[in-house]
Amino acid sequence: MMSGLEDALAEASSPSWTQRVRAGRDLASCADVPEAAEALVGLLLDVEDTAVTRQTAEALARVGTVDAIRLIALAVAEADDNQADWLQTGVHDAIVGLGGVPDVAAACGKLARDPEEAVRRGAADISAWADDTGC
Repeated sequence: MMSGLEDALAEASSPSWTQRVRAGRDLASCADVPEAAEALVGLLLDVEDTAVTRQTAEALARVGTVDAIRLIALAVAEADDNQADWLQTGVHDAIVGLGGVPDVAAACGKLARDPEEAVRRGAADISAWADDTGC
């Protein structure tokens, strides 16, 4: 397991956007691991390719844990308008995707009480996006 995590962490800083996308997907289930969390926020705010932002957001939203949604919230708080659009698209893809996902809104509800203001702000945005999809 550890080597898988190490491989994904290495891919997270790859010059190849396809490898970064794969890293985002592979790391999403490790959102509670500090090294993975740091890499995931970097992928959510990828400056070179919006596909990395979108697909990492989708993967984290599919995981749907408070830890996973918290990382999206942190990214939303730091994102520029373009990045925020792609974060929103990724979350939307997960929510309307096949089989549905864990309750993103419930995670946002917990994050509304997070001690970090940026997280509370980001979670409020994600919660609004989840409402927009009619979930």
